[in-house]
This record gives sequence, structure tokens and C-alpha cells, in this order.
Amino acid sequence: MSDAPRLRRVLSLTDLLIYGIIVIQPTAPLPAFGVVAVVAHGHVATTILIGMFAMVLTAISYGRMANAHPSAGSAYTYVSREIHPNLGFLTGWSIALDYVLGPTIGTIWCSKAAMNILPLPFAAWVVIFAVVFTAINLRGIQATTRTNTVLTIGMTAVLIAFFISAAGYIVRISGAGGLLSLQPFYDPATFSWDLVSTGTSVAVLTYMGFDSISTLSEDVHNPRRNVMLATVLLCVITGVLGCLEVYAGQLIWPDYKTYPDPDTAFVSAAGRAGGPVMFHLMNFTLLVATIGSSLGAQLGAGRLLYAMGRDGVISKRFFGYLDPVYNSPRNNLLLTGGICIIGALSISYQTGAELLNFGAFVAFMGVNLASLARYYVRGESRGPRSVLFNLLPPLLGFVVCLYIWWSLQTPAKIAGFIWLILGAVYCGFKTNFFRQRLEMDGAPVDE
Repeated sequence: MSDAPRLRRVLSLTDLLIYGIIVIQPTAPLPAFGVVAVVAHGHVATTILIGMFAMVLTAISYGRMANAHPSAGSAYTYVSREIHPNLGFLTGWSIALDYVLGPTIGTIWCSKAAMNILPLPFAAWVVIFAVVFTAINLRGIQATTRTNTVLTIGMTAVLIAFFISAAGYIVRISGAGGLLSLQPFYDPATFSWDLVSTGTSVAVLTYMGFDSISTLSEDVHNPRRNVMLATVLLCVITGVLGCLEVYAGQLIWPDYKTYPDPDTAFVSAAGRAGGPVMFHLMNFTLLVATIGSSLGAQLGAGRLLYAMGRDGVISKRFFGYLDPVYNSPRNNLLLTGGICIIGALSISYQTGAELLNFGAFVAFMGVNLASLARYYVRGESRGPRSVLFNLLPPLLGFVVCLYIWWSLQTPAKIAGFIWLILGAVYCGFKTNFFRQRLEMDGAPVDE
């Protein structure tokens, strides 16, 4: 039994942060920059900061739950063990939509971007990217980490070049004093709290994927410390870096009404600051960033399905299998690779992204409730300290996530609820119409 394949603790805090940054992308707010600017009448930097506050609350819940349950599975595991296994299954079922659609929409975006470089048919690029993502992840977590490190270095270099170009352009146009401005945060001529709130509901997707760190709890040294610290730090780093990026973009191109195309507004701003070279360099960087995030998203999907299979709530023989050489969930990675190909050829990027968000926010709400149940409802103390640390963060996190989730467009909510109903039907079948609890027979892991 001791010779059976198992996940190994090989990752450090730095590895977790690099992995998380790649999943979220250092360039995370840039694709939606123009859309948020139009909705919020500028004020993109403000929406990023508000979103950072909201996600840090949920990140605290993720980190605390990873301390209590340092095992693969993330939201699924936390809700199962703290609230009810049946609800945990539905949470896992919901977030599976998030994790599986992450690499799918990444495959769509990468394929379309690659066609601008080499005009192969879209379907050919879809197959190429899906196969590459799967092949890298099949090599195991350490190979994926090495790949992520290279991608992080490359994106950081491009961002440094952009900031240099942006600073030079702003100084030429407005002088050195133009580098410091409150207008990106608050312009009294256009500010509206309702519009900024709506913009925030889009901008908060900048942080999508921060929870993937908790799926690696069985791969990291000292998970009780490192997962909590890495999850919160990741949201803060993403928020600060993203705010600086969009702040520069707004100073370069302050009039949100004149973007050639809101979907590529930041690339246009980069081109205004640094010319055609910077335009194409930023465009290529976004392609590289999406490759990295797709790799991480598929890895997270494989880990989630592995945890559910190990616990026996879905086929243990198939989903709970680990490759004996690379200690990776081979079957799950091959399955998600196949889904990437089928999905990328069947749905649009927008449809996939909206469904992804539905599943993600269901999981976020579940984790906040699990943290609330463990540390406050069942906690021994009800004093002011417990209210401050055990009640308010998860409660506020739940409320914010509920608001964002309910703000999704109606078609995405309908499709998402259909997916949840299918999961409920399967769960009912497994539990004799909910008269039984789902049995979770995964063995506790060493910590």
C-alpha cells in the first residue's frame, strides 16, 4: 500500500505564487480593460482595487480552509467536510464547469491569436494547443512549474518594457507631473457609483483562478502556512500590478469613447505609447499569458476530478487514478484535453467565459460558508475577536460573491442552473434520492 502512487510535496511558497500568477496571468486585467472603461466611464483602476478587496475576503476563507483540510479538491473538499457531502458534491460539480471551461476558452483564444501569426485553419490550431497543454501537464507538477517560471519571466520583461514606454509617452505629452494623477481613480465629471459597481462586476474576473492554489495543497511543503499566505498574497499582487497596468493605460488613452475596439483597447494604448513594436509585442504577450493560464486551469481541473474520484463520489477507478511515473492524474488530463477540443469547436469564447464564471462563484460562495461554519458557527468563542476574524470576512465574502454571481447575464444563469440540476439528479441517484449521505472514502493525507 505504501508503494501506491501519490501526490508528492515538492512545491515551495514561491512555486505556488508563480503557479497562481500564471493561472491568473500578470496581464489579467488587460483583455477586459476597454470593456470595463466603457462601462465604468473610465475608473478602471478603481474597479480593480474594489475587486481586490472583494477577492481578498474570499481568499482568506480559501486559505483558512486549506489549513483545516490540506488536500487536493479545494471548494469541493471544504464544503463536503464542513457542511454536507451532498452539497460538497454539487459544489465540486459546479466548479468543474469552471476548471474544465478554463482551458477550453484558453484554447479558443490562443487558436484565434495564433491564426494571425500562421494562418492554419482554426480547427488545426485547436488540436495543436489542446495536445500541447495536455502533454505538458502529463509530465507532472514539477514540469508544469518549470514551464510556468519561463512564462512568468517573459511576461514580466514585456510589462517592464511597456511601463518604460508608457512613462516616456506620458512625460512627453504631460510632463513629469502627468505621471501622478487622480483621474484614473476618480473623475468628478464622469464618476457614478452605479457605473463603477457594474464595472467592478466585470473587473473582478481579473482575479479568477486565485483559488487554484488550494488544489495543490497535497503538492506543497507546509500547506498550513504556505497555502493561506500564497492565496492572499496572490490576490494582493494581482490587484496592485493590475492597478498599475490599467492606471498607465488610462493615462495613455484617457478618452474611453475613442477606442478603435474596446476588446483590444489596451493593445491600442500600448501601441500609442511604444509604436508598432510594442503593439505587436503586447499582442504576443497576451497570447503567451493565455497559454500559461490554460496550462494551470487544466492542471486544476485534473486535481479536482482526482479528489472527487479518490473520494468515490465519481468513478474511483477512472478519476482517482495516478500515473505511476509522473504522479499526475493521467485519465483526467486526457479527458479535459478532449473536452478542450470538442468545446473549442462547439462554443464561442464569450459563452464559455460566462459559464465559467457561474461555476466559479458558486464555489466561492460555498467556501465562504464552509469557513463560516467551521470557525464561527462551530467555534468555541463568540467574542469580539471571533466576530472580527471568524464571522465578518466569510460573511462579507459570501455577500459580495452572491451579488456578482447574480449579476451574470440570464442565458449564462439558465445554462448554469441546468448544469446544477444535472448534478443534483446524479447526486440523488447516488444517495437514494438524498436519503443517504455521499460516502467520501478518500484516506486522509499526511500533512
